[in-house]
Amino acid sequence: MAPRKKQKQIDKAMIVSAFAEMAKDKNIDKDLLQGIMVETLSLLVKKKFGNHANFEIVVNMEKGDIEVYLIKEIVATEDEVEDSVTQISLEEAQRYSEEELEAGEDFIEEITLDNIAENFGRRLVAFASQTMNQKIRDIERDNLFNEFKNRVGEIITGEVHQIKRNSIIISHNRVEMRLPRTEQIHNEMFRTKKNSLIRAMIKEVRQTSSVMPDIVLTRSSNAFLAKLLEIEVPEIYDGLIQIKSIARDPGERAKVAIYSLDDRIDAIGACVGIKGVRINAIMRELNNENIDLIYYSENPMQFIANALAPAKIKEISISEETKIATVIVPEDMVPIAIGKNGQNVRLASEITGYDIKLMKEGGEDIAIQEFEKELGADIVNNLIDAGINTAREFLDASPEILLKIPNLTAPYILEFRKVMLIEFEEDEDYAYIEELRRVAEHFVTNEDFEDNNDTSENKTDEL
Repeated sequence: MAPRKKQKQIDKAMIVSAFAEMAKDKNIDKDLLQGIMVETLSLLVKKKFGNHANFEIVVNMEKGDIEVYLIKEIVATEDEVEDSVTQISLEEAQRYSEEELEAGEDFIEEITLDNIAENFGRRLVAFASQTMNQKIRDIERDNLFNEFKNRVGEIITGEVHQIKRNSIIISHNRVEMRLPRTEQIHNEMFRTKKNSLIRAMIKEVRQTSSVMPDIVLTRSSNAFLAKLLEIEVPEIYDGLIQIKSIARDPGERAKVAIYSLDDRIDAIGACVGIKGVRINAIMRELNNENIDLIYYSENPMQFIANALAPAKIKEISISEETKIATVIVPEDMVPIAIGKNGQNVRLASEITGYDIKLMKEGGEDIAIQEFEKELGADIVNNLIDAGINTAREFLDASPEILLKIPNLTAPYILEFRKVMLIEFEEDEDYAYIEELRRVAEHFVTNEDFEDNNDTSENKTDEL
């Protein structure tokens, strides 16, 4: 065996311990970590001695061995040394060995942790340390990404670590996750405090350039509600009850269509639980969000009727081509069918997949929220607050009532009446226009009304 330049012994037990702790703390396989060290030391040698250097590296973390062997050919005299990296004179080599050496043999210089700074210099050692740390961070990042990518859809419980303007940072098993404002239940923000526990579902995992992947959580998605139901209701987890569709206004109201595959199991009863224990647990988790459990039906008309509950339905007609459902409800059921700010009918439309058009029994009518595109959401909500839920009620309302509603002016009223009258294929009542103009004078100054007078007259001429 070739002679070696002797070096003092290092504390191998300390190395073994430090290596094991690093592998555990970073959750990195020992063999992979060992390979990183070999790769880093190889880079260090090549930067110091060049790519043509002849060397071997031994890294055995089970025994605590970390050694670099620089191999040189022994030549007879100093004059024969053409490359000091790969050759050494017999005289110089003999200084480091007690054995009798000969030209042509290999001389091995051992570089250990004890003399690494002496051989490579502190700048190169610092560079190698940074390189190794970066490789470890890359592996740690990839491991975390792969782990949580496979956990998308899983509900986790974490601790509120930091509250930012547009997100909440959640700490789960020392891993930071992000709950964006758009994925939060809007009306529970004030309850969220640092160090408090919070449950959320892993929605998405994105790779980043930093150590931590971007783990996005959600509490407002339909999938989060579905997962809570699956956890709370064993029949859903076992596949005996299926969740067909969900529509939500997070924190306010949700509709869940469910179907039992076993005739002996009542789907709604199973989800509600004894004395409502199951559904109440979910509602509390969602900041007291009201959850309407609906029987799913293959018959679309029956399904729509179920979805509009608690309103009673008189008649339903549907168009499969346009996916429009025209629903006739008793007059006293119109506000219930529409719901607060049109919420009930909107969620029913989402959960059934049909555009539901509500009409009052006893005459053709259309729910006021169907004109949201023309009127705007604010005016629609203001009309509903004033007790005007349908187009017919808008047309029948006196100018005094309409002009008291915020954001409604005489020209706007005429414009909206025109849109609705076209739907009903009716002509404008010019006596109403004159009455509107007369009443409007008491709500606005003469100058303001004159500014809009041309518009009003134009609307009248168009009609």
